[in-house]
Amino acid sequence: MDYEQTLDYLYSRLPMFTRVGAIAFKKDLHNTIALCEYLDNPQNRFKSIHVGGTNGKGSTSHMLASILQEAGYKTGLYTSPHLVDFRERIRINGEMISKEFVIDFTEQTQLILDDISPSFFEVTVAMAFSYFAKNSVDIAIIEVGLGGRLDSTNIITPELSVITNISLDHTYLLGNTLKEIAFEKAGIIKKKVPVIIGEFDMETADVFKEKAIISNAVIRFADQVLNISQVKFDTDMLSLSVYRGSKLIYENLEMDLTGSYQLKNVLSVLEAVEVLKKIGYELRDSHVYSGLKNVKKLTGLKGRWYILDHNPLIVCDTGHNESGIKEVVNNLLRLKYKQLHIVIGMVKDKDIASVLAKLPIHATYYFCSPNLERALSADELRSQAAVLKLVGKSFLTVTEAFSEAKKNASKDDVIFVGGSTFVVAEVL
Repeated sequence: MDYEQTLDYLYSRLPMFTRVGAIAFKKDLHNTIALCEYLDNPQNRFKSIHVGGTNGKGSTSHMLASILQEAGYKTGLYTSPHLVDFRERIRINGEMISKEFVIDFTEQTQLILDDISPSFFEVTVAMAFSYFAKNSVDIAIIEVGLGGRLDSTNIITPELSVITNISLDHTYLLGNTLKEIAFEKAGIIKKKVPVIIGEFDMETADVFKEKAIISNAVIRFADQVLNISQVKFDTDMLSLSVYRGSKLIYENLEMDLTGSYQLKNVLSVLEAVEVLKKIGYELRDSHVYSGLKNVKKLTGLKGRWYILDHNPLIVCDTGHNESGIKEVVNNLLRLKYKQLHIVIGMVKDKDIASVLAKLPIHATYYFCSPNLERALSADELRSQAAVLKLVGKSFLTVTEAFSEAKKNASKDDVIFVGGSTFVVAEVL
């Protein structure tokens, strides 16, 4: 098979969560373990950092990778889903996995893939682990796909575990309360492996503390030991100063990830840097400054408060649950414009009403449906939005909706694209 045929095989033969939803989620690690044993357990041949959480784990993973790259470490990065190119999921020092490796890996594992019928995600995890091992990375940042305890990535024993935050998402798989979801996320806490929790929450803190005690793991809540001041937002850069208690540790730190929610994520990242220093990693302040200033350039990150154009300002963001959309709206409130145009599409298995309830009434909406089986129809989305007095038209495709928004917007307006990772992917 050539590369395109290989991708067609992977997409068509393997259950894919982004396409079909919950039926693709395997509630045990059996297939991942079997695949990795077949590959001589590549996950044991490189060091790693495991990053989970409801929101922010992708940004956190990319920031950590960028800092480690600047420090001279050969750094692997595994994230999901991809936006435009499948190979975005697996990178070393920002460079995507080669097409040749994807082809060779699929050919070499085809017999076991046909035998055990793993999910698409299980295969990509094994592919990433194999790629990192064969390329002898110094360290790899591994982003959890869904949950934690039963996620395919959870067969690694990392140097450090990071859990960004907990909010309601994928409740039909992870539980209906924050405590239940926290239990699943806490599943990545390993014996004697330090763990950082990004945000302290009274409802979930004890879940993490208890798991840490059982695992004999040192636990830190980043927002309890670090605080931020002197925040300045710009279209293309975010600057801030960071204190540990009353001690200034980073002055005028600049970040090219400018969403306001990055103020939460960066605390997890900076506390992770401190832990990594203590266990022997050579990370200087200069690596932190340059790494955070150049995350997009060094890692290829797209889709997080990502500016597509100016005059009018066009911004997209992959936030897609209630908590994520709340942060998006906070960012929109910072902008000045005559009229706000929102191109939005969603998938069926989200809490649609809760997300829509967070959106501003005074905007023109362009409801659309991303091109996948899980997509909610544009008409149904418009109907649910109308109940909340969100007014606009529905369009058959994302492209049509986006084109109409651009046609209607003046140079002093703002166009926002979001509601789903897949809407952003189609626009990109």
